[in-house]
Amino acid sequence: MVNQGANVGSIQRTERFEKVHAALAGKLAGVTSSLFPPNPVQIGDAAEAATRGLPNALSIARAEAPSIVRSGSGASLTYEDPASEATFGALVALISAKGGPIAADPESLSVLALADRLAATDIPVLINGPTGTGKEVLSRFIHERSPRRDKPFVAINCAAIPETMLEALLFGHQKGAFTGANTGGEGFFRAAEGGTLLLDEIAEMPLSLQAKLLRALQESEVVPVGATTPVKIDVRIIACANRDLPLEVEEGRFRADLYYRLNVFPMALSALRDRPADIVPLAFAMLLRHVPQGRTVPWIADAAVAMLKQHGWPGNIRELENVMRRALVLAGTGDMIMAEHIVFDRAARLVERAPEPVCNAPEPEAPGGAKLSKVVQLSEARAIMDTLDACGGRRAEAARQLGISERTLRYRLASFREAGLAMGGRG
Repeated sequence: MVNQGANVGSIQRTERFEKVHAALAGKLAGVTSSLFPPNPVQIGDAAEAATRGLPNALSIARAEAPSIVRSGSGASLTYEDPASEATFGALVALISAKGGPIAADPESLSVLALADRLAATDIPVLINGPTGTGKEVLSRFIHERSPRRDKPFVAINCAAIPETMLEALLFGHQKGAFTGANTGGEGFFRAAEGGTLLLDEIAEMPLSLQAKLLRALQESEVVPVGATTPVKIDVRIIACANRDLPLEVEEGRFRADLYYRLNVFPMALSALRDRPADIVPLAFAMLLRHVPQGRTVPWIADAAVAMLKQHGWPGNIRELENVMRRALVLAGTGDMIMAEHIVFDRAARLVERAPEPVCNAPEPEAPGGAKLSKVVQLSEARAIMDTLDACGGRRAEAARQLGISERTLRYRLASFREAGLAMGGRG
């Protein structure tokens, strides 16, 4: 029998589940109102025949050997300790296993609840956060909870498209508008008609194009390249950025008028290390994603959970996915992911090459016998590497924090490599 009082959103729990698994049900009750599974979920005790075979049904049992067994659109979850983070994480991951955001941390749950309310409106949304924190997932969630859900969701990365092509790809072009334009193109705005257009990494958009985007937002119309007549559009805009846009405005790299046009309702996603309760549910979600249907989904041992919780996650959710895919390979056909299966991504570190003999006059030595120029170079290299690590390897952001130009930073990195120091970082 379904406990109607336990119905919250699209998650239903049976009375027997509430009674037999009271500790787990109590933890779930604290987050259910902010979980938004894409399909209705039925949660019942394993002994109940009523929930067996129902679409998206979760059958819960308690035994000494924890496990996850998938069957069609449903699954069976067997746990040993109701207080274990792995137990609750596995349950949250199973509830949202068919898509949608995975969240259990209070901060993330509040963002989802706010996004759900925001979805009912048609105002622009600006989502800020570090790379790999789930900005596109949140954007899709807003679209799928909105009245535009049956219309297209079009996502483009402004940093991945050459500047010379971005205008034509955004606004469309007419045949013969430029060399190679043998046919016309509708552009992403018109491709998203009636739906949602996600502009990811919008801070990378050239200033000249920002003015045209502003007009498209203000007038709800675009002028394709090579055309003189504007075309009306009906598109909801979601923009994402991993840079500090107010700082970009202050330094003249982003138009203030466009920023205020987009910043109607700003949202922020924190780095994964700042929302630790999300880590274990996300880890189980990665296992569910990458273990083929019909194969056993391994359980995450408590020692492995502790390692995941203690890591700093500079690469955020993308790094977590790497770690869990690596763990699946190392665990092989085993039914448990142990601590020895958890291998973290390792950022590049300084590697000093053995000194080569030289015939020049000796350089001044620092205390302890080290060459003074080498000490200075190593100190500078360590400072740059620490800043790159803190910025997740993003050179442009590291250069701003160091107070140098990106060109100077590239020169410094190149000189360190020539000196035998292995450095990392990306643009």
